[in-house]
Amino acid sequence: MNNVEPLVRTGIAGLDEILFGGIPRHNNIIVEGAPGAGKTTLGLGFIHAGAAQFNEPGVIVSFELDETKLLRDAAGFGWNLQEQIDRGLIKIVQTSPAVLLSEFRNTDGAFSTALRTMGAKRLLIDGLTPMRLYAEAHDLAFREDVHVLIEGLNRLGVTTMVTAERDESIAAPAHERFVFDTIIELSRAEQRRRVERRLTVAKSRGQDFIAGSHTMRIEAHQGIHVYRRAQSRPVLLNDQPTSDKRISVGAPAIDVLMDGGLYEGSVTMVSGISGTGKTVLSVQFLTAAVKAGHKTLLVTLDEHPRQLARNAASLGFDLGGMQERGELFLLYESPLELELDVHFDRVIKLVEHEGIDCIVFDSIAVYEMASRTEVADYLYALATHFKNRLATVFFNYESPELLGLSQISEELKGSHLVDNIILLNYVEISTVLRRAIAIPKVRGSRNLQVTREYVIAAGGLALLDEDCTELARANAVPQLPFSAYSSLLSRSPTRQSPAIESAVVNGEDLPDSVVLPQQETS
Repeated sequence: MNNVEPLVRTGIAGLDEILFGGIPRHNNIIVEGAPGAGKTTLGLGFIHAGAAQFNEPGVIVSFELDETKLLRDAAGFGWNLQEQIDRGLIKIVQTSPAVLLSEFRNTDGAFSTALRTMGAKRLLIDGLTPMRLYAEAHDLAFREDVHVLIEGLNRLGVTTMVTAERDESIAAPAHERFVFDTIIELSRAEQRRRVERRLTVAKSRGQDFIAGSHTMRIEAHQGIHVYRRAQSRPVLLNDQPTSDKRISVGAPAIDVLMDGGLYEGSVTMVSGISGTGKTVLSVQFLTAAVKAGHKTLLVTLDEHPRQLARNAASLGFDLGGMQERGELFLLYESPLELELDVHFDRVIKLVEHEGIDCIVFDSIAVYEMASRTEVADYLYALATHFKNRLATVFFNYESPELLGLSQISEELKGSHLVDNIILLNYVEISTVLRRAIAIPKVRGSRNLQVTREYVIAAGGLALLDEDCTELARANAVPQLPFSAYSSLLSRSPTRQSPAIESAVVNGEDLPDSVVLPQQETS
């Protein structure tokens, strides 16, 4: 017979997910952190959720904040503690460390009797630091006080959360870290002139949990919200689905270069400097996907959706109409406030709720700005998650190199993350910049290892001499042999005299000593 008690759900958004359901009943929890990290807010949320969501009575013990301030702070998150107090589900006790310790030494004290009378299941003691300061001021052994506290809590049979200030100057772990069952660490730091909070479960006896540092926010009308780190999402290495179906890139000539288009469930990186048409190609891809019956999402981190829709309309793409019909979703987040775990959570919830299976991220260079140390793992988590859903994904990446591409990124080095690579770049011939496309990698396909010139016109990207419009051809630079440069994978094209290039364009005779490179054939 299984006598294991069910877990106590904390009711804190995202925290129970990290704890695989909650805290083992009767565990004593210590919440550590610097001032402003959110310790009291987490504790109040634990007690309020117990009463409001799970009908579990709770008691709040405060040494510093009076009842009026606690009620006010809770109201700021939409928590009506007074209502729960009137129902007999919450009790606030303002006392001193000396009185509380005295009560715990007496098994039949008034405090213990009050908890039993109301049937308390949860207890918040805010906080342990005043007890430490009291012991130091009166030359008492704080370690003994901690043992008295723990023994008293164990007799009460409640699930207790105790807050404590974390002293970073103490190198050795404090004694209380050994005697508490669960340790939750909160941190607060300023990054790029904004506050970032993190939550880590350091230990929790009697259960498994998701280790590591998770993003934490204090949000209006909710309180604490924990966003599990993106890298902790499960990876189905043995059961990852695959498909033989192909999806069009949105340009038939580019599909030919890729041996028939993209495999369903593949990840494609489109790399190139600004202005080469990465976003245009993405809109082409999403438009073609919609026509094929797919639901789509464009995560835009560079351009505001209104500007994006305006620019797309100039090329004949009706993003607004697709949005109205529920065929396309746009998710915009400012790079200045981007937190990777929070962003990941929003994206996957939208994809799962709407049944989206074609997604574009424009541009992943913003993720590098948010965290250079985490971007590679973050993109791997994104790619793996959507592969498990058999979703087809574009990662747009803005290369810092104007002519050619020697690598994807010093920090990212992300080519191994993706199935396909499309390079869009400029080629300088004489005094004119022309656009060229190359597709060096298409997993499971016989892609054509050639370079093609393209233009951006109505309908998006079009390859010259293949499917571009008459207007595009009329505005195009006269065709020159692409053997005049080495490749898009090098830092810069080979150069020859502008006079020679001009002679080639005008059909003039050249000196016998001049040997032109042979026209490339494909």
